[in-house]
Amino acid sequence: MKILHYIPSIDEASGGVGAYMQLLTRDLGKLCELHVVTHKSDNERTLENCSVHYIDYKWKPWDNCKQEFMALLREIHPDVFHTNCCWMPVSALTAMWAKKAGYKVVYTPHGMLEPYAISRHYWTKKLPAILLFQRKGIQVADMVHATADTEKNNLMKLGWNRNISVIANCVRIDEIEMKSSWKRRKKVLFLSRVHPKKGIDFLIMAVSQMKKELGGYTFIIAGPGEDGYVLELKRLAKKEGVDSMFEFIGPVYAKDKWPLYREADLFVLPTWSENFGIVVPEALASGTPVITTVGTPWHVLDKAGCGWCTEIGAEPTARALRKFLACSDDELEQMGRNGRRLVEERYTSEAVAKQFLNMYESLINRKYHE
Repeated sequence: MKILHYIPSIDEASGGVGAYMQLLTRDLGKLCELHVVTHKSDNERTLENCSVHYIDYKWKPWDNCKQEFMALLREIHPDVFHTNCCWMPVSALTAMWAKKAGYKVVYTPHGMLEPYAISRHYWTKKLPAILLFQRKGIQVADMVHATADTEKNNLMKLGWNRNISVIANCVRIDEIEMKSSWKRRKKVLFLSRVHPKKGIDFLIMAVSQMKKELGGYTFIIAGPGEDGYVLELKRLAKKEGVDSMFEFIGPVYAKDKWPLYREADLFVLPTWSENFGIVVPEALASGTPVITTVGTPWHVLDKAGCGWCTEIGAEPTARALRKFLACSDDELEQMGRNGRRLVEERYTSEAVAKQFLNMYESLINRKYHE
């Protein structure tokens, strides 16, 4: 079986989507002949067990991009073409080009069609993109891949395509070392893109309500972000009198992030919306309890005894922080071990790769019976 993936970028700065592709290729590439087509960038991740191809970054159908993509498609002749991401024209256009050429197409939006994502810059950016290419790109797909039931439900409400398969994202559990001590270091970690969607302002406001209770704690904000927005958050922290409690350390990649997870007493992702949020299972696998929101698919945290899934906002975040402060070191250890067990049981990359293979096989078999 031959599979060809398109992804706009595998750069370290591409965040969760690039990490997803890096994890997926390691194990999916052992089960099939796997190819990935993308565009050149300065700080690329290394993808294993696949062949990586590059095409022109220009997106207009009459430019080099289409010619190079179609030549690659004919050369590889995959059984399934699988495109990733939304709002970047090439993601949708490659789906349309491959479909017109007679190939089976899978489309993974990666949460980019969630209500919050669509609502941002709706009139100026999203609506024009929907009318020009994005809706059509989803409509032509033989299968749309969602990473959680909540994302599937929102895609169904859009009504663009009702053939939706749910396969969660994954982690390489064997490469993630769990912490050996849960004695409080008074460190709380946020690690993701520094972006308005991520709710860092809620965290700052929550901490401002709990200055005395959180005395001595440091909140580490790790991740890439636009300088202007980082400055805006720093100003907010200063205005609220908690700037000394926050440390913005910028992007952290690859092996450098794992000590941060292990050394943190708590991981917080107070986001508006995530289709999966790969940083959550990374933190759990490291043995660190998590606070996140109902904007993610991680509603299981409370039931699994490894964290708190709250409503969105500063007040709910503050309530969860108080619950964390009330835990003993022994309770935090039990939560950490519960989180590790949850990831081991549900989110290993080997299991997820097999689910993708089964999805591809079902599409191929459907093709032969049509």
